Amino acid sequence: MKFSEQWLREWVSPAVTTTELCDQLTMAGLEVDAVTPVAPAFDKVVVGEVLEVAPHPDAERLKVCRVNVGAAEPLQIVCGAANVRVGLRVPAALAGARLPGGLEIKKAKLRGVESCGMLCSAKELGLAESSNGLMVLPADAAPGADVRAWLRLDDVTIELGVTPNRGDCLSVAGIAREVAALNRSTISSPQAVEVPAAIADVLCIEIAAPEACPRYIGRAITGINRAAETPLWMRERLRRSGVRSIHPVVDVTNYVLLELGQPMHAFDLNKLVGGIRVRYAQTGETITLLDSQQVTLEAGTLLICDHKQPQAIAGIMGGLDAAIGDTTDSLFLESAFFAPQVISGHARRYGLHTDSSHRFERGVDPELPRRAMERTTALLLEIAGGQAGPVVEAADEAHLPARKPIVLRMARVKRLLGADIPSTRIEEDLERLGMDVTIQAEGWRVTPPGFRFDIAIEADLIEEIGRIYGYSALPASRPQGELTISTQPEARVDLGRIRQVLVDRGYQEAITYSFVDPALQRLLDPQTHPLPLANPISADMAVMRTTLWPGLMQALMYNQNRQQTRARLFESGVKFISQDDEIKEEKLISGVISGDLYPEQWGQPSRPVDFYDAKADVEALLALTAQPGDFVFTPQQHPALHPGQSALIRRRDGETVGWVGALHPAIERELGLTDRALLFELRLAVIVQAKLPRFRELSKYPAIRRDIAVIVDDAVSSQAVRECIANTAGELLQNLQLFDVYRGKGIEPGRKSLALGLTWQDVSRTLTDQDIDALMERVVGKLQSDLGAKLRD
Repeated sequence: MKFSEQWLREWVSPAVTTTELCDQLTMAGLEVDAVTPVAPAFDKVVVGEVLEVAPHPDAERLKVCRVNVGAAEPLQIVCGAANVRVGLRVPAALAGARLPGGLEIKKAKLRGVESCGMLCSAKELGLAESSNGLMVLPADAAPGADVRAWLRLDDVTIELGVTPNRGDCLSVAGIAREVAALNRSTISSPQAVEVPAAIADVLCIEIAAPEACPRYIGRAITGINRAAETPLWMRERLRRSGVRSIHPVVDVTNYVLLELGQPMHAFDLNKLVGGIRVRYAQTGETITLLDSQQVTLEAGTLLICDHKQPQAIAGIMGGLDAAIGDTTDSLFLESAFFAPQVISGHARRYGLHTDSSHRFERGVDPELPRRAMERTTALLLEIAGGQAGPVVEAADEAHLPARKPIVLRMARVKRLLGADIPSTRIEEDLERLGMDVTIQAEGWRVTPPGFRFDIAIEADLIEEIGRIYGYSALPASRPQGELTISTQPEARVDLGRIRQVLVDRGYQEAITYSFVDPALQRLLDPQTHPLPLANPISADMAVMRTTLWPGLMQALMYNQNRQQTRARLFESGVKFISQDDEIKEEKLISGVISGDLYPEQWGQPSRPVDFYDAKADVEALLALTAQPGDFVFTPQQHPALHPGQSALIRRRDGETVGWVGALHPAIERELGLTDRALLFELRLAVIVQAKLPRFRELSKYPAIRRDIAVIVDDAVSSQAVRECIANTAGELLQNLQLFDVYRGKGIEPGRKSLALGLTWQDVSRTLTDQDIDALMERVVGKLQSDLGAKLRD
């Protein structure tokens, strides 16, 4: 929100400097983003009246002018502007004047004719980016008057970063209300004069969607002067607020928007067919907007239509078919209240963001449309003439926002703010903010005004009291509270411990968006339908993730595109699944590795990471549960993973834990990865459940190790061999270690040799060779019968 300080001070002018005013606004929650002069520095520029215009004797495009600058004698000034004429009042830079950009005006001869100054355009004074000729001043500008003083250019533009909850401050009136409350001053607002109807012309208004538009006010105005121009004072206020002057009718509606905060729209009355209908769009309808963009409308978009076609997207932008133009002499003014929840998001869906949508999305006072209509009518008649018809209003009181009273307790104010603020001060401050305050036992009954959509509970009112009282005036005190220590189950692995294990193994933690690219989501989890966002930030953040892999893969690609080929990233976060008409959230921990196993070094040769490196990291996480043997890695295919290098991780009871594997080569090629990537993803709910350690008597008798090498088919996994041995050996087997896998000479094709070390120990006696031989014989026999294994010679 940009506005002129001088304009604000016409409403309320406390005895504070510009700096103090900006500090007050910032501390009250209306952060000042910028304070800029409304015009660059220049001097010795006065109002000049052109008395004579004669052609230059030696240049067709130059004119020799005699200009009254308030001195004893008129000055001769040579000018090349096409719009110079007798009687014109324009800025005249005298000899010795300094203009923006460092230009210094001197007496000079132009093609042999002496010129004692320069007639200026708005661009040359730094008041416009471009100009088509001299800057024309009003006829009442006195010759010789200082232009800077006459235009009141010793002013600043203040730009506020208004938060979405404070739509009431998107106007000079709203900011003036805040400043008056902060300084306990009085507001001097323009008088709201009711303009009587001079003609009987009316348009019928029909509201087919009262829940979206519970109030619509219209008025016809005819006989407008087509040659009328926007007065300089209004053009300057618009310019200082960052709005370009377009047409008197458009300028007036923009001016009222800035002054009161009510978006207005004007239709060319002669281009409307029948009356006005406020309705929802039908799928496939189209409209050409003021920016000449043709839009195909979605069902649910609120429209302003005549009896023939849509003429505007309600609260966002008008249509081109009934737009105001140079030939317009009759118009229909619109002033309405649109429900914020109906307008919100629609502008962005069509790639639009307008001053109107910005305000309607945040909420506009439902009682403001009539006041704005009268103010707009009065300004239009003053500037462009014409005759106004009666004000026509269509309203549905049942759908207008009802402001519910809030109970405010004095004790609660003191507790939250920590200050003894007098009750009279609280009442006065709330009333200055437009609230209706009724005294009752232990406090007040407060009804917020219609323009404050952000006030709904007692804490909101206390925040307002603190803002106006001044946060810096509140006493500093240490908060006191009773702290209770929550019980933490011992048999639970803390997420911080899980993250630390990955960091210790060389990973770096990533934090990515929950909103992901639909195309990348489909690549990595095609079997799950993601939840689409109704109002996405951008097209590549349009769905909710069903796995953490999309964000990690984007981070990996970002790093590889910047020559960071070795990456080890992990993330703990939430995935979102639609289940039984509800959104289910599940916490996961996921990781991706790519590039070399070790950083570049001289101590040992490096190699690319492989499946077993990722599996080792997963096993390190599973070991935190103190029951790593309860987890089983089963070869299984996943759409995003390499069909021969992927595994589903389950508990022995069948509960799914997660996945680990190499990224599918087709996906690697589509994403343009320079190195292969390996991924894992685990359900946090499973791996945080640990087993409490229990003491077991340590054996004082020696352990005995026996190694065996068995030959099995390639299809038999080492895990199957280990499980067969563990189930057969019984409690005397203390450790089982696979230490070699061999294929090659001496081994039949399609088979492999597995070498395992078995460590035996008893707590009550020393095991003999005969004991071990019997156990080994039983193990080997079981391997032969169940897995077709045979001892290797």
